[in-house]
Amino acid sequence: MSALGKLLRTTAFQLTLVYLLIFVLFAASLLGYFALNTRRLINEQITRTVTAEIGRLREQYTETGIRGLVLIIDLRSRRPGSSLYLVTTPNGEALAGNVGSLQPGVLDHPGWLETSYRRIEATEEVEHRALVQVVELPGGFRLLVGRDLEERERIYGIIANAGRWSFALVVVLGLAGGFFVSRRVLKRIDAMTDTAHTIMAGDLSGRLPVAGTGDELDRLANNVNAMLERIEALMHGLKEVSDNIAH
Repeated sequence: MSALGKLLRTTAFQLTLVYLLIFVLFAASLLGYFALNTRRLINEQITRTVTAEIGRLREQYTETGIRGLVLIIDLRSRRPGSSLYLVTTPNGEALAGNVGSLQPGVLDHPGWLETSYRRIEATEEVEHRALVQVVELPGGFRLLVGRDLEERERIYGIIANAGRWSFALVVVLGLAGGFFVSRRVLKRIDAMTDTAHTIMAGDLSGRLPVAGTGDELDRLANNVNAMLERIEALMHGLKEVSDNIAH
């Protein structure tokens, strides 16, 4: 068996792999829990903000009608940021807003949903994701208010990237530590094995090496050495008795 094969078959290395697997699973669970809670918190923040904004826009519609609502939506749509606005007629014709296209049927289902969209001023063909709320106003007009989810996806990307690098680092360090510990243990075991072969060959003066660390291998070596000393003393006594009988 090669030296690497012996190293991989040691109990110390196998225990290192078990502990490494447990740690990786724990770290993955913790990272997943953090990512899910981050997603939940971002969604809750968007929900609270959009709900409050829709409440104010409803009041504006009640006070000034559709003309006043279109004016304020047009004003807010010109501001930079992640906010999305759209107000349409009952048949779906856009009156104001910064949303150029939506998934089919989004405006036909009032409530919360996550959808892909494209801004009016967008020059690229890439669609973005947004969390939006659609409400039906008196008169059949539809109002959509939402927030772009790019920030949430960016945080997801940071967490995922950190997770990948962390897992890679943990695995590399864990394997390196396993090889180091296993090599030290295997070196001591090989020294004990060599001494045992010497003793089995008939040389009772051999003793198992003691590293002086006081660990379980040292305790085993001390006990075996004490037993060997006892056996050697008994053998010397037996030899003396045999010599006396022979004389």
